Amino acid sequence: MTKRMVIMLAAVAVVFGLIFGFQIFKGIMIKKFIMAASNPPQTISAVKAGYSEWQPKIEAVGTLRAVKGADLSLEVSGVVESISFNSGDDVEEGAPLLKLRTADDVARLQSLQAMAELSAINYDRDQKQFKMQAVSQATLDTDDANLKNAQAQVAQQQAIIDKKFLRAPFSGHLGIRAVDLGQYLGPGTVIVTLQALDPIFADFFVPQQSVDQIRLGQLVAVKIDAFKDQTFTGEISAINPKVDTGSRNVQIRATLKNADHRLLPGMYATVDIATGSPKNYVTLPQTAITYNPYGDTVYVIVDGKDKDADGKPQRIARQTFVTVGPTRGDQIAVLKGVEDGDMVVTAGQIKLHNGSVVLIDNSVTPTADAAPVPIDR
Repeated sequence: MTKRMVIMLAAVAVVFGLIFGFQIFKGIMIKKFIMAASNPPQTISAVKAGYSEWQPKIEAVGTLRAVKGADLSLEVSGVVESISFNSGDDVEEGAPLLKLRTADDVARLQSLQAMAELSAINYDRDQKQFKMQAVSQATLDTDDANLKNAQAQVAQQQAIIDKKFLRAPFSGHLGIRAVDLGQYLGPGTVIVTLQALDPIFADFFVPQQSVDQIRLGQLVAVKIDAFKDQTFTGEISAINPKVDTGSRNVQIRATLKNADHRLLPGMYATVDIATGSPKNYVTLPQTAITYNPYGDTVYVIVDGKDKDADGKPQRIARQTFVTVGPTRGDQIAVLKGVEDGDMVVTAGQIKLHNGSVVLIDNSVTPTADAAPVPIDR
């Protein structure tokens, strides 16, 4: 009886041992599976950090302006009698451009000239009679005043006639004619624009903290959207001696050669001013930087302790704080935190945490162009 009891208890103990052992084994395997499934390798793109030469510069935007430019008009009203130019002509200073009808004014001028001549005759006659004491000094003074008044009226009328002639105030390139023959023009009506295009100014603003890096004669590089593959060079010709109190910026003017008249007043321009000597910075695409309130970070890829399926060390992403510097197009300079030759994650950071296993796939990578050009798609 006792022997059978012992055998039964031993069998029960073995059964319960197997059950509890299986449960423990199952828990271990489940935990191992969950741990393996919770941290699969994350696919990212990466680039090797390296030094590149940076030219320190001041960047600004501005507007082109003619050295001499004016919208031509007349001070007086009248009907257009003749037009002596065509749209787009190049004209010299003083060239006649337009004339208003002057018949009435010329007739009045001739009348006034006749009165002036009569006054001159009377003055000469009374001068001779005054020498013979035939007229008084008062009569002679009146004749003198009448002569001067008549001459002034002649000059005034001549000035009115002259105002009905439009002449080029300076040499330049005419725009599109805005009036026609027989049209009545009021005072100030724009007839045509005249622009002196060579050279041409580029006006722009720089922050007041950059004024100490600007000097007269300094070279500038100007780019225009209309000529994307060309850079125009010029030099600084004027610095405004006053800081704008609203923006704390200083206006700068550069002068550019424009012999082919490709640059036109009013064009939008981007201006680069080289300052100082070139410097070498560790350079990364801007997408590699994760900006945070507590500091900027990157993920640097290092070899882990474990092996992958091919027996090679797994690649691990380590989060590192960095100090960034200036930007240039799609690139950014890293002053501290990344060394030359480090492999840095450029896309896929949102999936990572410190210690994540990664797989590098650079079939699609972010752009890192120093001078990107937008493309319409």
